[in-house]
Amino acid sequence: MTTFPTPRLDEVQALIAEQRWLDLREQLSRWPAAEIADLLLELSAAERMLVFRVLPRALAGEVFSYLEHDDQYELLASLSLDETRLLLANLSPDDRTQLFEELPGQVTQKLLNLLSPKDLREARQLLGYPEESVGRLMTPDYVAVRPNWTIARALEHIRLRGRDSETIDVIYVTDEQWRLLDAIELRRLILAEPTQTVRSLMDESYVVLSAFDDRERAVEALRRYSLPALPVVDSDGVLVGIVTFDDLIDVAEEEVTEDFHRSAAVEPLRGSYLETPVMELVQKRVPWLVALVFVNVFSGAAIAAFEETIAAVVALVFFLPLLIGSAGNAGSQSATLTVRALATGDIESSDWWRLLAKELLVALLLGSAMATAVGVLGVIRVGWHVAGVVSLTMLVLVLMGSLIGMSLPFILRRLGLDPATASGPLVTSLSDIGGVLIYFSLATWLLGLG
Repeated sequence: MTTFPTPRLDEVQALIAEQRWLDLREQLSRWPAAEIADLLLELSAAERMLVFRVLPRALAGEVFSYLEHDDQYELLASLSLDETRLLLANLSPDDRTQLFEELPGQVTQKLLNLLSPKDLREARQLLGYPEESVGRLMTPDYVAVRPNWTIARALEHIRLRGRDSETIDVIYVTDEQWRLLDAIELRRLILAEPTQTVRSLMDESYVVLSAFDDRERAVEALRRYSLPALPVVDSDGVLVGIVTFDDLIDVAEEEVTEDFHRSAAVEPLRGSYLETPVMELVQKRVPWLVALVFVNVFSGAAIAAFEETIAAVVALVFFLPLLIGSAGNAGSQSATLTVRALATGDIESSDWWRLLAKELLVALLLGSAMATAVGVLGVIRVGWHVAGVVSLTMLVLVLMGSLIGMSLPFILRRLGLDPATASGPLVTSLSDIGGVLIYFSLATWLLGLG
């Protein structure tokens, strides 16, 4: 296991105070880029700039890519034009594109003007793909060989071009028009005879993405096939870039965060929670909360419709929060399990019937256990006549809540919406309305109050 020295804040500050720049540069060069990025956030603004300027160019670009977008923007504002130009030149194309996506349009245009003609063409090409598409994630830095080359020639080409490639774990085979023919692991090339041709290693079995695919599809493919990188082609099958494991890990984290936010009826945040302004947090949360207020109005209307039943047996009100709360909890559990299974590809839309049968059985068992518990409580508090109503209602409501929670993500996906929108608050509100109607309807019927 490889270990790295951990940067210490006091040591760095001491070197800065003593102006020992060469020693600081040498020490920082031994640290991982991610650790240096964390260290920068602990320094003052002035110290941060001094440390960043001391870093070797390639390392500075790597450290910059680990910073949050707001920290990147703040750092850029403190750099001179020449320093900014060097920084952008040392960023990988995909990291550079991600930076441009997050900056205001005017700032992005100014930065584009600092790029070299080659980098400018790459940036404009990547920015030309739809937002959240694979094209925005990919890097054009890869190594490709021809099928008629010998292994010796291919390896020489890899030595020549591999230094500028994002990864050389997988080598891509293309024809003269750069159409993708195969993807071969580097170890297979190394272990082959030098006189063999690349074609002799080809099996034409590879995973490929379209530049216009949604980035979630790239994450799913990476998870399924456990590959270090995936090739990206255009509509004509021409290899235009690759997406690597590290980029897709970041995307997967963002997608999971978005799902968590939506499951709590919050519009996804673009930055960290601590750095998000108060008014932006309000704007992200208030739409769903206001909408759910109006949804819950129906619960009040349902209760008002059963005034006579409530007046006849006031004890029914004692169990109302318990019953509708249990229905909402069961529904939220089902929704969470279903949303996650859909997100990971564990289930598909066509599995609804199979999942329905399974969820009915689970809900029946859960409802029976909860009905028994609430029945005992009902007997102790009000007697057998109400306890029977409460027990039966609990069983029915757990079934109802579970079916709502399980089915809503499927319905939303069928409508082209994000299944994660089937949030706990939404499921709970729907369960509340159904729970009130079912509870008092059963009470009116079973207690002969109609």
